[in-house]
Amino acid sequence: MNNYSLLNHNTFGMDVYAKRFFEYNSVEELKRIIEDIPADEQILLIGEGSNLLFKGNYNGSILHSKIKGIDIIEESENEVLVRVGSGKNWDEFVEYCVKKGWGGAENLSLIPGEVGASAVQNIGAYGVEAKDIIILVEAVEIRNGQSRVFGNAECNYEYRQSIFKKELKGCYAITYVTYKLSKHPSLKLDYGNIRSILNEKKEITIEDVRNAIINIRNSKLPDPKILGNAGSFFMNPIVSKEKFLSIQKKYPNMPFYDTPNGIKIPAGWMIDQCGWKGKSIGKAAVHDKQALVLVNLGGATSDEIITLSNAICESVQKQFGVSIHPEVNFI
Repeated sequence: MNNYSLLNHNTFGMDVYAKRFFEYNSVEELKRIIEDIPADEQILLIGEGSNLLFKGNYNGSILHSKIKGIDIIEESENEVLVRVGSGKNWDEFVEYCVKKGWGGAENLSLIPGEVGASAVQNIGAYGVEAKDIIILVEAVEIRNGQSRVFGNAECNYEYRQSIFKKELKGCYAITYVTYKLSKHPSLKLDYGNIRSILNEKKEITIEDVRNAIINIRNSKLPDPKILGNAGSFFMNPIVSKEKFLSIQKKYPNMPFYDTPNGIKIPAGWMIDQCGWKGKSIGKAAVHDKQALVLVNLGGATSDEIITLSNAICESVQKQFGVSIHPEVNFI
C-alpha cells in the first residue's frame, strides 16, 4: 500500500505516513515482497510500533510480519520447545505458555509488541530476559531473500541488545522464534515487589506470578490506546561497583540490582529524583506514576518528545554523573 498511515502502527500516536507498507503471512510471501522492492530503497522492519518514535514521514518501504501460530517441535518430561511466528502478539504467547503450565516467560507478561521483537530487542522485565528462553531465531535477509537460522549464541545477546540491533541492524526480517520452556519452572520472585505481593500464598504458581506482574504493570504504566507512549523510554544504566558506591553514599536507599557486568540502577528512580515525574514540555510529559515512561498528552510532536528526553538525560548526568540512553528507536 502506498502513502500508508502509520497512526495505528506506533504506540506514541504519531500521525505520519510511509511511502509504501507491506504485510506478509508467510516466508514465501516475504521473499516475493523483497524481490519487488527497489535495491536503493530504505526498508524498515516494525512490529506493533511500541518501541518507535517517528520523527516524520518514512520515505521508504515498511515491512510488518503477520506470521502467527504456535507449534510444539520437541517435548520431554521436563521441557518443551515451541516455535512461534514473529507476528504473534507477545503477551498472547505468554498467556498461552502459562495456561499450558510452561514456565520461563511469565515474568515478561504484558510487555507490548510481537514475538519477532522479543528476539531483536532482548526484551526483559522483573529479572528475566528473552535470551533466557530463546533457542533459535529464523530470519530472512532483506536484501537478497536468503533464509538463515541463528542459534542463541550467534545472537550476541546483552542487556536490551542483540546482533539484530547492532552489527545486523535492519538486515534481517525475523520470521520465527523457538523458545525453551520448563514444565517444572523455577520461579523468579526477587525483582521489584513481586514476592511481597505474593507473600500470603503458600504455593505460588506461574499463573500467580503472571497475574501479579500484570497488576503491577497496569498500576503504573499507561494504556497507549488512551495515552500515547512507548513503554519504558530509557534503558536502565549499568555502572561500575566504584561508581555505584559513590552514589550510594549520597542515596543510601537507592534501589539496585547486581548483574554480571556491574550494578544496574533503575533509570526511573534517578529521573524521579531529578524531579521530572509529571513534568512536561509542550504536549510531551513524564508519566506521573512511572518516571521511566514518556507520554503523548495529545498532539505532541516528535521534537517535543526528543527535547524532553534530552533534558532528562542532561539532568541525570548532572545529578548522578551517569549517562542514560533512550531504548526507543528514533526513525
